[in-house]
Amino acid sequence: MTQNNDASNGEKILVRADPDLADLIPGFLANRLKDIATMQDALARGDFEAVRILGHSMKGAGGGYGFDAITEIGAALEQAAKGKDSGSIGKGLLDLFAYLDRVEVIYD
Repeated sequence: MTQNNDASNGEKILVRADPDLADLIPGFLANRLKDIATMQDALARGDFEAVRILGHSMKGAGGGYGFDAITEIGAALEQAAKGKDSGSIGKGLLDLFAYLDRVEVIYD
């Protein structure tokens, strides 16, 4: 799986994936959108541990599906939650949303 992560100008981020993953990837990406809402709620409650756990999970799972950016964002969220850094968590959630909004998977 390969990806073009240069989406600073709002263009689509293309990720090439193995067709064998075609049934799994849409659900994986949809669950990351759900994670954003869950982490926003956790952040509003000051539940940094919930954010840390979800960030850690994304860090581990992203690369397995070929989404290195999700791994990087997950790692950043995990670290921000450990430091109880609300601002960095908010930025990470915005980065994740922007990535998910722009990512386009090509199965080949």
